[in-house]
Amino acid sequence: MSAVIKLSSPEPTEHALAADGAREDILLNGPVKESAVLDSPVTAPAPQGHGRRRAEPTPARIDRPRRLVSKTVAVAGRAVFTSILIFAAVVFLFLAVGPRFLNYQTSTMLTGSMAPGINPGDVVVSVKTPVSELKVGDVITYSIPIDDHRIETHRVASIKRDGAGATSVTTKGDANAGADPWTAVLSEDYVYTQAGVVPYLGDVIRALRQPLLQSVFLYGASALLVVVVLTAIWRKPTKSASGAPTAEGPEGVAEGPEGTEETPGTGSELSR
Repeated sequence: MSAVIKLSSPEPTEHALAADGAREDILLNGPVKESAVLDSPVTAPAPQGHGRRRAEPTPARIDRPRRLVSKTVAVAGRAVFTSILIFAAVVFLFLAVGPRFLNYQTSTMLTGSMAPGINPGDVVVSVKTPVSELKVGDVITYSIPIDDHRIETHRVASIKRDGAGATSVTTKGDANAGADPWTAVLSEDYVYTQAGVVPYLGDVIRALRQPLLQSVFLYGASALLVVVVLTAIWRKPTKSASGAPTAEGPEGVAEGPEGTEETPGTGSELSR
């Protein structure tokens, strides 16, 4: 009796099935071109643009309050410096230049002998008046004939004219009880009589002559001038590449429109 041995073939695996499918596809459609697979471009979807977006705070915007304070201080410094210059120029013209060309003189009242009309610290402005026109009650500024021959400003109490044409006067301070103990002879053809009073100007002049204040004004004015010049240079606008002037902040960052900034282009490419 013969024995029949039946050999069972193993079941096809997934890898074998895939290989058979690939061979059948080659037989039916022909070989696949390799260049088509290699040269096919790979593209990625372009990101969607969002137009304008709110800019993040920049150092220039964060530093804006400090720049505002600095600008205010610079403007105030320039105003103070300009005022001081104008005041100094006016005082110089009034006290030094005017008397030489406008025929008047100035003197500072040191005592209260003429109060309340002229108080200590007031500046008396006197003009030339012919002696022949002088009358009782005029306030004159003259050199007294005794002691140190100081300059005095008092009111004429009496006038005496002799046959030779000499004129002598007695004077008295408005706040004094009696007349001055001398008689002044007016040797010139004119005498200086009061034309006006500038209150407190003499106090200001005497204060400015103090050594401490002179040093403060000398060095303080110089320092203020340096600060003003440096601030003007620092705030000077610079020109951009297009030629338009742009204001730069303290860190050299040009300011743009507030609160927004342009986004980059919305398209993008993937390199191979």
